[in-house]
Amino acid sequence: MKNFLKKGIVFFLIFCAVHLNAQNSNRVITTGVPFLMIAPDARAAGMGELGVATSADAYSQQWNPAKYVFVSSESSLGISYTPYLSKLVDDIFLGNINYYKKLNERSAWATSLRYFSLGDIQFNEFIGGSIVDQGYERPTELTLDLSYALKLSEKFSMAVAGRYIRSDLKISTDADTSSANSLGIDIAGYFQSSEFNLGSKGGLFRSGLTISNIGPRLNYDIGGQKNFIPTNLKFGFGLDLIYDATNRLGIYTEFNKLLVPTPVAVYDSNARFMGFQQPDIDFLTGIFTSFTDAPDGLSEELSEITMALGLEYRFQNSFSLRSGFFNENQNKGSRRYLTMGAGFDLNFINIDISYLFSASNVRNPLENTIRFSVAIQLDPTLSSPVDSSAETTSQ
Repeated sequence: MKNFLKKGIVFFLIFCAVHLNAQNSNRVITTGVPFLMIAPDARAAGMGELGVATSADAYSQQWNPAKYVFVSSESSLGISYTPYLSKLVDDIFLGNINYYKKLNERSAWATSLRYFSLGDIQFNEFIGGSIVDQGYERPTELTLDLSYALKLSEKFSMAVAGRYIRSDLKISTDADTSSANSLGIDIAGYFQSSEFNLGSKGGLFRSGLTISNIGPRLNYDIGGQKNFIPTNLKFGFGLDLIYDATNRLGIYTEFNKLLVPTPVAVYDSNARFMGFQQPDIDFLTGIFTSFTDAPDGLSEELSEITMALGLEYRFQNSFSLRSGFFNENQNKGSRRYLTMGAGFDLNFINIDISYLFSASNVRNPLENTIRFSVAIQLDPTLSSPVDSSAETTSQ
């Protein structure tokens, strides 16, 4: 009974706080399927949850699929596991599987499956003073992606991706309860320079930009409610400092803005303030108005941009140390945390782990959680897929 109550409370909090429209005085922007904003791989998670302008790896699908044409390995399979709310329950998690294949030196395709499980929820009913078991449900959400990347020059590439989104959040045993479905499109660009001299060291510059999850709102059957999917604009920059053949340091920064309308004030028939909710507009209108709709003008628009900074030190393409910082305005969610991580390249297998420390008064569901990801190089005779610059800059 105690475990049932805990799981019920956890599910209720997640569903209400994340999937419903924002109803607080700070006008926090919320969306459906928010698990799409969780870093699925431990490498990116260890660098402050960024990846739009880092070197290409097996998990580029979630960050910037245009990077795949710059990876050195012909193909790779990535598998990751992220526990969620692990201090409360042990069966809520995010799982991810990625696969990419280079078609030639100019093009590549990739696919991925992300699966978010909220664990088993038990339904009970009080009948005649007794608790009657009404069965179990396992609310889940998932996405299935497919992308194609093309190198337009030796230094620049673009990609498009399509995404099927399914949100199955049953909160009753009613057989007529339906799932919410949507489609999303990503557009991405990536630039990677040749190696250049930077004082006594070598340097390599990267930049990236993506607009992801462009698609219709999710329609849940709870009062006909519709939720925007997390359409994102991400752009970032990176610089590799190459000390010698075995030592390099990557410095990365990334900015992100949700292209979702800012919640507006709602009043009842007696002009009493009822809270905030997002306007009932279509997703394309929402994307364009998201740049100018904040009631407090430019200052509030800028406060809706999150920032991440990440560092990655690599030694002999076999060992990595990482750290990062993520910051969000306190009136827009107040997520602020430090991350650290490590990577180990064992022949054709890359293993990454990461850990998160909250630096905010708002508890992070991933706080004090170890995340794991593995990338299996399917053509082990080539160099590590994490660091593709050695091959591309020598061309």
